[in-house]
Amino acid sequence: MSTPRVAERVSRFGTSIFAEISALAAQCGAVNLGQGFPDFAGPAWVKAAAAAAVDADLNQYAPYQGVPRLREAIAATWQAHGWREVDPAREITITSGATEALFGAMQALLDPGDEALMFEPFYDAYAPDVTMAGGVPRFVKLYPPGSGTVRPDPQAPIPDPQHWWFDPAELAAAFTPRTRLLLLNTPHNPTGKVFTRAELAQIAALCIEHNVTVVADEVYDQLVFGAAAHVPIATLPGMWERTLTLNSIGKTFSVTGWKIGYAVGPAHLTDALRAAHQWITFATATPLQVAAATALEGALASDYYPQLRAAYAERYALLCQVLEAAGLPTLATEGSYFVIADISGAGFANDAAFCRWLVSEVGVAAIPTSVFYADPVTAPLLARFCFAKKLATLRAAGERLGVTRFARG
Repeated sequence: MSTPRVAERVSRFGTSIFAEISALAAQCGAVNLGQGFPDFAGPAWVKAAAAAAVDADLNQYAPYQGVPRLREAIAATWQAHGWREVDPAREITITSGATEALFGAMQALLDPGDEALMFEPFYDAYAPDVTMAGGVPRFVKLYPPGSGTVRPDPQAPIPDPQHWWFDPAELAAAFTPRTRLLLLNTPHNPTGKVFTRAELAQIAALCIEHNVTVVADEVYDQLVFGAAAHVPIATLPGMWERTLTLNSIGKTFSVTGWKIGYAVGPAHLTDALRAAHQWITFATATPLQVAAATALEGALASDYYPQLRAAYAERYALLCQVLEAAGLPTLATEGSYFVIADISGAGFANDAAFCRWLVSEVGVAAIPTSVFYADPVTAPLLARFCFAKKLATLRAAGERLGVTRFARG
């Protein structure tokens, strides 16, 4: 008897490296600095708001656009940050995490054969979401700090010694008559790059020239460090009408399992997303939406965001210290809660082999950055470590890494 066929669109999707590494970490009792979620509790007042909403019997379907109070809190957040006045009724939609917002946006904005540009390395869901919408992913390289490509062109950009960078000429050449979308992630996962206003202006100019829509993934917008500043590309001249901005409360309030995401954009893009969203999840958990509204309202009425950044800055510094002490040089993180380490001196042929060895033999889990590349062979020898962890967790990782000293490349 033959096996029933499955759809071609999913036939190439295997188990993700995140699931593999997390399972291996659990099996080996490793300190898990791989998958990007906190190992500490979210704020007590946010959790209490969820319990109160359940107790108040706010447990039936929410409006498919989202609970009005939450949409109003998002609009107030945008206004308080000086970004834009947003209409909560027409320009904000609540989704089941930014993950659903991303999937819905691809379904709403791509037709079969349309091309979607993304910077590589890219968050692992981007290419599959484009593919499942019938689109064609196209990639533009981000180069590691200080790296360059051998070009005879005297106009080629000078490699940035401190930040991940892209070649504007390569970006411009990637646009074709079939380009419909550009996916932009800032602060960026996995690199920790925060795109500068000048870089965003270059991207915006090309999108306007080619009539391309931007889907901006900004889930780490509150986690920026040092001199970096988060600038939503939707706030640049000419970009509001062609940008759908995605976010969630999971990273900012350490409740990733709640899956409360949202999209902000002009009515014509919001309407398209809602048309897809109503057939994907229809609505998202009502009591958690109410609690999310409490979280956003409370953050604006307090010093929550500065305290959050200060706490993460301490974790970031500790993880860098741990990795550097083990002989794994770190690349600068400007935003997000990830650090990239240079493993070229560790003696492994590729990053996947290093990460499997690290979790099984050293007891520390990390993610190989090659999983964020269309062709893993082209990836530099780097590994991603997450610092959304208790200080005690990071110190425990340091104790295990301290047993091994890697040679510097």
